[in-house]
This record gives sequence, C-alpha cells and structure tokens, in this order.
Amino acid sequence: MRKFVIINNSRKKRSLKARCKFRKLKSQRLVVHRTSRHMYAQIISKDNFSVLVYASTLEKNIKKKLNYTGNKKSSEIIGKTIAKRALKKGIKKVSFDRSGFKYHGRIKSLANSARKFGLQF
Repeated sequence: MRKFVIINNSRKKRSLKARCKFRKLKSQRLVVHRTSRHMYAQIISKDNFSVLVYASTLEKNIKKKLNYTGNKKSSEIIGKTIAKRALKKGIKKVSFDRSGFKYHGRIKSLANSARKFGLQF
C-alpha cells in the first residue's frame, strides 16, 4: 500500500511545503484559514498538538461588529483579536502559516493587523 498522496491543488502544495519548514523550526505558529465568508486564526503550540489561542468571524462578539464577514475589515479585526489574546497568554513571537493562501488581500491585512497590535513574525 502506498503512503504517498497525490495533490492536484496548488494551494495544498504550497501549504505542505511551508509546513515542512515549520516542523524544522519548532516554533509556535499562527495558522490562518479563509473561506469566502469567514476568517479563522489560531496559534498552535510548538509540539503541534494543542491550540493556544483562537479567533474567528463566527464568534458572536466579533460578528456583531460586522455587516459582512468575508472582507478586509473583518480580517483586520481577527488580526487585532488574535494578537491581543496571544499577548494575554504571553505569546509574542510566532511563525506565520498562511495555509498555502497567497499573501495578499485578507491574509495580508490580517498579518499587518496582528503585527500592529504586538505579534512578531
């Protein structure tokens, strides 16, 4: 039985390439995922087994502030929220895992917002 997985999706290929590099670094990572309607961000521990901090546009207190959750404004709020929660837990430095998404638009605005509020990548 083969253990190799054939991946046709270019985003998944980019994601796997980056994850291999993060495994070697053994640092906490800020993982970002986006869909057409929502943004998700979480900080995962060095051992890759536990989620330390989480923020999403599905949370009630964040959803109340927004009319639409699939735009740059919502991703800026998620970046601000994840940075504040991470600093409360004592997390200052993370690796930015964009999950294979290209670094522009909502991903870029989330990263800039998190940097602005104190996270270091």
